[in-house]
Amino acid sequence: MADALQHRGPDDVGVWVEDGEGVALGHRRLAILDLSSAGHQPMPSPCQRYVIAFNGEIYNYENLRNKVQGSRGGHLQWWGHSDTEVLLAAFSAWGVEETLKTAVGMFAIALWDRKTRTLILARDRFGEKPLYYGFAQGRGFAQGRGFAQDASENSAGGVTGSGPLLFGSELKALMAHPEWRGTLATASLEDYLRFGNVGGQASIFQGVAKLPPGSWLQVTPGDVLTGALPAPRSFWSAEAAAREARQAEPLSDPEAAVSAVARSLGQSVGRRMIADVPLGAFLSGGIDSSLIAALMQQQADRPVRTFAVGFEDARYDESVHAAAVARHLETEHLTLTATSGMALDLVPRLPDLYDEPFADSSQLPTVLISRLIREHVTVALSGDAGDELFGGYNRHLWVPRIWHRIRRLRLPARRALAASLRAVPSRTYDRLMQWGGRVLPARLQVRTFGEKLHKLAAVLESSSEQALFAGVAAMNRRPATLLVGQGPGRPPGALFPALEQFTGVEWMLLMDTLHYLVDDVLVKVDRASMAASLEVRLPFLDPEVFHAAWRLPTDLRLHQGQGKWVLRQLLYRHFPRELIERPKMGFAVPLDAWLRGPLRPWAEDLLSSASLKALPVIDACQVRALWQAHLRGQGHYAQQLWAVLQLLAWQRRWRPGLP
Repeated sequence: MADALQHRGPDDVGVWVEDGEGVALGHRRLAILDLSSAGHQPMPSPCQRYVIAFNGEIYNYENLRNKVQGSRGGHLQWWGHSDTEVLLAAFSAWGVEETLKTAVGMFAIALWDRKTRTLILARDRFGEKPLYYGFAQGRGFAQGRGFAQDASENSAGGVTGSGPLLFGSELKALMAHPEWRGTLATASLEDYLRFGNVGGQASIFQGVAKLPPGSWLQVTPGDVLTGALPAPRSFWSAEAAAREARQAEPLSDPEAAVSAVARSLGQSVGRRMIADVPLGAFLSGGIDSSLIAALMQQQADRPVRTFAVGFEDARYDESVHAAAVARHLETEHLTLTATSGMALDLVPRLPDLYDEPFADSSQLPTVLISRLIREHVTVALSGDAGDELFGGYNRHLWVPRIWHRIRRLRLPARRALAASLRAVPSRTYDRLMQWGGRVLPARLQVRTFGEKLHKLAAVLESSSEQALFAGVAAMNRRPATLLVGQGPGRPPGALFPALEQFTGVEWMLLMDTLHYLVDDVLVKVDRASMAASLEVRLPFLDPEVFHAAWRLPTDLRLHQGQGKWVLRQLLYRHFPRELIERPKMGFAVPLDAWLRGPLRPWAEDLLSSASLKALPVIDACQVRALWQAHLRGQGHYAQQLWAVLQLLAWQRRWRPGLP
């Protein structure tokens, strides 16, 4: 099982077995802090009560070390200076929950308590590090997508099954066990086809779950014998933390708000620059990555290494902007140009890298740039999560505006408007935007304008602002049509719950933090980077940065038609405006053209009769019709097809049992 995760830790391997207890821990190490053998895992505590296997980093480990040392009268002796050793000492001194609440970092932890004969599994606040768990023969799972978490008790239930209890950072570790009998969880497919990921606590296998962010699970031998695990417990939740921040004094003064965010983010960047190995930064030239690079360079004593990815297709290429930012900051900068040939070589390997179906096509450049970065450094900082905390997605601006206008229209009028928008081919809209881009200001320019207008047409019939948001956030509003024997599926309004005290933009930001960030962005980044043995650190995902963001009034997040207003003002302290004022591009790829061109043979092989028969839950006729419509250019179906293709490729690679 440990060898299945060699890519996550190529520097060292360790296995610990408790004779007579039927307990074994395995670990693969990517050495970042304390490169000596003193950081070897699994690691026992000096008192021999605890044994830990830990993936991630504790950024405040020096502070924790001093506190633990003080609580023990200064008599503790340390083997080295790894954060793993500090974690063990904290667990011994304070217990599980207090340690988890105090530790700041990204982590997946397995802790065996030899005294009480209990296993503790824990995952960091935001879900940066993955942790799967379940029985070798899983039977059930109590609940699907668990978006909202109460501050005191996790909303999701436990899993059931038989055989050994297995856990690991990726599913391939569980699948390596000789008693593994994984069965496809068909109940997860509708949401997978809707969003491009298997979200919430569910997994693609029956009876296997993901430990939710900010939670821990205590398992006894009796739980394993009965084949029923308890529900995880929450030690932190985004909802509760956001509510607490809103109860603090608001950052209403613009200058004070910018300074508060600058202070918390700068400190977060500094904590994430601590390493005993070379480090660098992702740099797209956008607001978030440029700000992180600027704050790194501000605190570094030498040029920071920055890295960008470019494309042959100029519509998707941000590398020129990234290079301009790098020149201004005087960083040591490298650019990788991703060709269709590189994508063609990489695509067949995606089911190995993402061993649970995953269909965010920006996974391709993320994998490629991670490989490039790993040739030069072992740790890289990234600007991910700035959009979720500070309001950076177009939907944060447009959903309230659209709902404000359409809610007054009767349903027949909305249907007529939707039909008129769909009547014009998306490519025509794209050409109009290209022409308009010559005269429109940068903030009004929209990439893939036709695709977005067709998506707007699809959501005009929404019954609420929440349903409108869900429709805009989905890559496929009617995923049940691609599945055999499915009804109409869940309506968009039922996908995201209402949350007490959160409405409008704030509700959307929280939903994106609980769902899109955890289930898409963090999955994409973790698997892509760890496949290259690269550790990625996210300064925006710090409790103090989160607290500062949620003290901001909405009009300091979204202001005068622009998102991330506070971050922009902070960025102006480091850059001239003309260097950063341009349309938001994201980390997209020309998937539309690739599927019609160099990736077409790969796609049509997966869409063959034999391939579709191997996954009978997929409606072959509907999928083929969608493929033909895409080839004829009758609509933007690339993302929907990508989800189906990744599912079929995953099935071919891992061959799960069918229910």
